[in-house]
Amino acid sequence: MRTNSDSQSFLPLTEATFFILLSLFSGPKHGYAIMKEVAQISDGRITFGTGTLYGALKRLLNQGWIARNGEDKDNSDKSDRNRKDYILTALGKEILTSEIARMRNLVQLSVSIDPKEV
Repeated sequence: MRTNSDSQSFLPLTEATFFILLSLFSGPKHGYAIMKEVAQISDGRITFGTGTLYGALKRLLNQGWIARNGEDKDNSDKSDRNRKDYILTALGKEILTSEIARMRNLVQLSVSIDPKEV
């Protein structure tokens, strides 16, 4: 089993990866929903083209940070055949939680510094 210190070896995350994982924290989403939510929660700073998003999702799948939702189900319902929902894995949640803790620590450190002194 991984420990919190193991997940820290993946940090810092790129901003795009952080927002993808964050968008999946609330539950399963398909690619288009991830794309839209990331644009919204990043205030439009992160916008993915289709190829970029699916490349990132493929990388996260290969790393085991996300998984396809219901991959092991019998896919006899043909209407859902082409729609792929993604979910965070336990490892993905651990890495996201570690990154949030890392960023909180940075913010706490920076609050004590007067910007005029920098």
